[in-house]
Amino acid sequence: MDIARDPKPKTRKRIIQWSVAALALIGVTVGLRNLDPAAPTVDAATVWMDTVMHGTMIRQVRGPGTLVPEQMRWVTALTAGRVEQIMVLPGTVIEENTVIIRMSNPDVDIALLQAQQALNTAEATLIQTRSTLQTQRLTQAGALAQLRNQLQNAQRDQAINQRLYETNPELVAATELARTRDAVTDFEERVRLEEEQIELLAVSAVDQVNAQLVNISSLTDIVDFNRDRVNSMEVTAGVSGVLAELPLDEGQWVQSGETLARVVQPGRLKAEVRIPQTQAQDIAVGQVAYIDTRNDTIIGQVVRIDPSVQNGTVTIDVALPRDLPRSARPDLSIDGNVVIQRLDDVTYVGRPAYGQANQRVGMFLVVEDGQYAQRVNVMLGASSVNEIAVLEGLKEGDIVILSDMSQWDGFDRVRLRY
Repeated sequence: MDIARDPKPKTRKRIIQWSVAALALIGVTVGLRNLDPAAPTVDAATVWMDTVMHGTMIRQVRGPGTLVPEQMRWVTALTAGRVEQIMVLPGTVIEENTVIIRMSNPDVDIALLQAQQALNTAEATLIQTRSTLQTQRLTQAGALAQLRNQLQNAQRDQAINQRLYETNPELVAATELARTRDAVTDFEERVRLEEEQIELLAVSAVDQVNAQLVNISSLTDIVDFNRDRVNSMEVTAGVSGVLAELPLDEGQWVQSGETLARVVQPGRLKAEVRIPQTQAQDIAVGQVAYIDTRNDTIIGQVVRIDPSVQNGTVTIDVALPRDLPRSARPDLSIDGNVVIQRLDDVTYVGRPAYGQANQRVGMFLVVEDGQYAQRVNVMLGASSVNEIAVLEGLKEGDIVILSDMSQWDGFDRVRLRY
């Protein structure tokens, strides 16, 4: 017959097995959580490395720029007009009186004709005024001569009557003597007034003529001004040199004051270099600058520093030698490096993509025969265009990564894959 078995021993065995498995899983989980994260892998071909050096470091600042003539002249429009004909093209050697553009403006021609008409009218008015004043002067002079003649007659009559009266009072009545005496007084007063009127007329004539002359002088200036405007329709260079720029087309309308052309005097060029404002504080007049034309390198000297900042840059002028390479020409784009300081006996490395001068940054130091890179704290010093001084954290011969490693900010160690 069959005998029933007790199931309890199997159940107890399974419970023990599950408990051991659970404890093992918990132990493994805790162990994994306590492990350091694995170092990420970085392709060594994608990062830029450099070796720390010790010795002399030349501090330089760099900026783009342009070669410009030391002497040039902008030709501007004195008055508005239409470009009728372009006489010379850029690159042509021209003289001071060379006509480079012919322009036209009917309004300017009309203004000259109107000014000349006003001047002619004023000159005719002056002639008429002088004639009228001369006629008035002659009329007054005739009237004065007549009055003087009448005065002389009255004086003679009064003298005769006075002698007769003194000889025999019965020959001349007292009333007649008084009448002749009053006539003399009347004519004397009229002569005096006529003389004053002639003097006043002479002064008035001078003032009238002077006023007319002043008006004519003003109108003459206006005519000359409008004639200059008409003459300015034939645009001349003003100086001898080379026509460097002529940004116009025939038929184009230009406004007064608008730039028409640029004339340069060849042979002497200078470099205008734009240095970032954060690097310009150490630049001084007299420092050596290297001008890179992409084909040649020209050694110059800083001669001027612009006191203002424009678009985040400071413009400096670099004087260049007279004997320039053939690649140097006006408006050529260049790069300028200015030597600002020579540092001896310093530790330096290539300038990293991150971090500025006199800052403490984290840099990855290549360790374990180049298999790994370990983050270290580095104190940076003075910077140059391509190098930066190291004050602490690195030593000569160390190899560091200069590329941007910001994506690995959460790791202090990376694995390099070659």
